[in-house]
Parts: sequence; C-alpha cells; structure tokens
Amino acid sequence: MQQVVLFFLLLLFIAYAALIVYYRQAWKALTFYRAPVNKTLSTKITVIIPARNEAANIAACLNSLMQQSYPKDLFEVVVVDDFSTDNTATVVSVYTDHQVKLISLKDFVSTPLNSYKKKAIEVAIAQSAGDLIVTTDADCTVPQNWLQTIACFYEEKQPVFIAMPVSINFGNRFIEIFQAADFMTLQGITGAAIFKKLHSMCNGANMAYTKKVFTEVNGFKGVDTIASGDDMLLMHKIYKAYPNDVAFLKSRDVMVHTAPVTTIGQFFNQRIRWASKAGKYDDKSIIAVLLLVYVFNLSLLILPVFALLKNTGYHIDIYPFNLQFSLFEFWLFLFLGKTAIELFFLFPVARFFNKKNLLLWFPLLQPFHIVYTVIAGWLGRFGNYTWKGRSVT
Repeated sequence: MQQVVLFFLLLLFIAYAALIVYYRQAWKALTFYRAPVNKTLSTKITVIIPARNEAANIAACLNSLMQQSYPKDLFEVVVVDDFSTDNTATVVSVYTDHQVKLISLKDFVSTPLNSYKKKAIEVAIAQSAGDLIVTTDADCTVPQNWLQTIACFYEEKQPVFIAMPVSINFGNRFIEIFQAADFMTLQGITGAAIFKKLHSMCNGANMAYTKKVFTEVNGFKGVDTIASGDDMLLMHKIYKAYPNDVAFLKSRDVMVHTAPVTTIGQFFNQRIRWASKAGKYDDKSIIAVLLLVYVFNLSLLILPVFALLKNTGYHIDIYPFNLQFSLFEFWLFLFLGKTAIELFFLFPVARFFNKKNLLLWFPLLQPFHIVYTVIAGWLGRFGNYTWKGRSVT
C-alpha cells in the first residue's frame, strides 16, 4: 500500500511539473503588445471603480487616471461608493468636475446582499456612457498609457474580454515579499492559461469587456449570490459565449500596481476570499488544476510528518524505477523538484514584471507557500472570512 501511495505521489509530481512547464512555454509564446504611435482612436471607455473605505488610497488612483494620455472626451470614470464608513465619498467629490462620476450604492440597495461589489459594477454599467468597460480597484494606480494601449489593442484585435497584468508593490517586510512573489506567479499562470485557452483566470483590478457582451451574458445573473468572483466567474460566462474572443494583453503599459495587505490576517482573509469561489466554477479545467495543486501541496505538508514517525532505517522502493529513498529523502526530492520547476517558470515572468530580485527569496518562501495553499484552500471551501468590515460565510 505504501508503495502505491508513494508511486502516486511521484506521478502527481510529474503531472504538476508538466503543467508548470506548459505554463512557461505558453507565457513565452504570448507576445508583447506595443501600441502603435499616434493612432487615431474612437472607443468610448468607462472606467469603473467600486470603493469601500478607501479614503486613504483612492486619491492616488484618481490622480493616475487624470494623467491618462487617452483623449479626455473618450473616457469617463465612475466611482461607486459601497457603503463606506470613512470619507471615501468626500475624497472622490473633489474630482467630480474632472470626468469623474460618484455613485452611492445605498441609493440602489435596500436589502442586504452577499455580493455588494457585483451590484456596484452592475449599477455603474447601467449608467455608463462607454462601449468598453474597464475595471480597477480603488487601491490601484495605473500607468499613463493604460487606456490608450487598451483602446489600441481592442480596436486592433476586437476581443470582447481583456485580462491584463497586475503587480503588487512590496518593501522589506516578509508578508509583502511573499504576496508579491505569490501574486506574480498567479499572474504568469493567468496570461499563459488565457493564451492557451486552458482555463479562465483574471483579476478585477485590471480587466476590460464590452458593455454589449456584459448585457448578452446577463451580467452577473447566476453568480450574483456568490460573494466573490466579479472577475473570474464573469469571465467564464463570457468565455463560454465567445471562446475565441477572450485575450490577455501582455504589456507593461497596462500593468496596474497595487499595495500589499499589511498583516497576516488580512492576507489570509484575502486569499480565502479568492479561494471561496473555487467550488462555484463551471470551468472544469480550472477545477482539475486546482485539485492537482491542492493535493500536491497537501502531500508535501503531510509526508514529512510520516517521515518523522518512521525510524531512520525505513526505506521504500519506488517500483519500477528501482530507486530507494527514505521517506524524508523522498519528500526532499519532491520539495526541491517543486521549487526548481517553479523557478524555471518564473524566470521569464519575473523579467516581464521587473521583479527578478524576488527569485532570490523564492526558495525561502516555498515552505510558507505550501502551508498557506493548504490552509487557504481548505478555509476557502469550508470556512468564512471578513473583508472590508463584512463577514462572509
């Protein structure tokens, strides 16, 4: 029985390694996009920013939007104040004379909801003037050519949905370094998966879709009771209708930057929130990938415990390779193999995000990543979390 289990774990590692190599090749095959210079554009864009208790961040976000190179008559910014208990609305009101519209969600919601963010986006789209909806978060800043590049890509390629890169800023604190590395990995996988049409991934801090397709797929209908998923669940609805018209825009000119969370509690609440929608996916391929990743990480967490319980002279023979390992040596092989294959994937990704220095930290981050993956995955499925002062079960 032990031989069978360990052989299964070896096959699990091979499958995981093959997947990561596949992601790497896909990321490298995904070409950089460079917008044409001085191209005349006509796409009307509405930028939507749901905001709850973001008084400390939203001014920086709006300032970056006011510096856009895109013609001012071709875009508007709609901020939806999601029942903020701070002075978010007051900060935004300073910008209302500069293409910024402020909407109060409480004017449209009279009963408690499970997903206020989806409702905020839905309300904003109903009042939008743009043909292309672009979403970001209130704690993000955008580059000067963000909208210009998006519009060029949209008019040239004609996608109905565009996912774009997001980068987490970081300092010297461990929690910030960990977040930046983990999120950079997810972003690389996102670009690769979309390019290969493997499964649906995106982040609501930087994505775009046509108003027309949002209406065609009935917006968030069918997923509107799920607290999270205003990005990936919507993307999958659109992907099912237009599988050949979903794209990833690989360009530093559209890379949105966001601040890291500052505490371990906030980090786990964020990741549990992301993981909580895993059981709601209609995308079977991503469920298979998530299951593979979770089971492999779980095995790496459990295996050393068994190694400690066994005496040092215990060895196993991995048939049919005729290789002998102690349980600890076998675990170490899997651990180092996982680290090496992920670094192999991350080299080109880190180059794109200008974060090659993070790779020096990566081997040290690996044990924490394994533990966090198992805990967040479990609690995301069976636990609850608090986000923006709201408790979600």
